[in-house]
Amino acid sequence: HVHLVESGGGFVQAGDSLRLSCAASGGPFCSYNMGWFRQARVKDREFVAIIENDGGSTAYADYVKGRFTITRDKAKNTVYLHMNTLKTEDTAIYYCAAGRSLTVSTPLSAIDSWGRGTQVTVSS
Repeated sequence: HVHLVESGGGFVQAGDSLRLSCAASGGPFCSYNMGWFRQARVKDREFVAIIENDGGSTAYADYVKGRFTITRDKAKNTVYLHMNTLKTEDTAIYYCAAGRSLTVSTPLSAIDSWGRGTQVTVSS
């Protein structure tokens, strides 16, 4: 399992931007597809974005498409989530995930590398 540590969360106003980071260690970063998920209070964890191991392909949930961008820095073993035009409904704990075969349709139960999450709170 690769070890993942998220950072960059915080308390912001609607319309603001944030950049989340996920630092990976303990595994070959270049071999892993990386994803961001989120879980709001009393809701299930949901997919946000994914980037393939070579950084060449990305995919987004409809509710963040056009506002969020996922990128990765191979030299720093880090994946980022650039979040713009934040909305109150984006309030959640954001989790980083890794997997060699991670895709947008991978069941949450099949993902075995997770970070502990970082809280994002967006106020109106």
